[in-house]
Amino acid sequence: MKKKSILIIGAGGHAKSCIDLIEQLGNYQISGIVGLPSEIGRNVLNYKVIDSDQNLAFHVQNCENALIAIGQISTASLRIQLFEKAIDAGYNLPTLISPSATVSPHSKIGRGTIVMRGAVVNAGSVIGDNCIINSQAIVEHDVEISSHCHISTGAILNGKVSIGTGSFLGSGAIIKEGVRIGPNSLVGMGLAVRKDLSSGSKFYGEELK
Repeated sequence: MKKKSILIIGAGGHAKSCIDLIEQLGNYQISGIVGLPSEIGRNVLNYKVIDSDQNLAFHVQNCENALIAIGQISTASLRIQLFEKAIDAGYNLPTLISPSATVSPHSKIGRGTIVMRGAVVNAGSVIGDNCIINSQAIVEHDVEISSHCHISTGAILNGKVSIGTGSFLGSGAIIKEGVRIGPNSLVGMGLAVRKDLSSGSKFYGEELK
């Protein structure tokens, strides 16, 4: 079977994890990477940065698929900007799931979302577009994760949790069952969230910043 070509958008650390997953899947051929102008010519895991994302639309004629391979912590704005730019240029943004992830057939996952090694997505969960469900994260039953969110390594979202658009959950964060986290919020590493957080919250412990 002929492999489909895919363009990697981003040339940093998260791009390495994405490339590794794509190689494991075996059904896509990475045609190249686009990054910052200063990164052109660099090699990332033996794939060349061929252009900057300023020229993203030019490459759709030779590569119909793309993946946003840039992480997020404090803001999702760059991932959102590049996702919308890729859509406008005519790219297809496939959903990519690691062979070692466990994803229920009774869940829904949006376009451009990547589910990394060892992650679990249980029945009834709905995950939006352009999300990162990172390694070993657990998304329990009936969780709703809006678009452009990054759920970091080892985070645990218990049943019926709701995560608003553009939010970031740090590594090892634990969200109590039924808790709602508003859009554009940030939860620090290793923290337990037991109460709802409003839009734009920065949670680093007992106090909101």
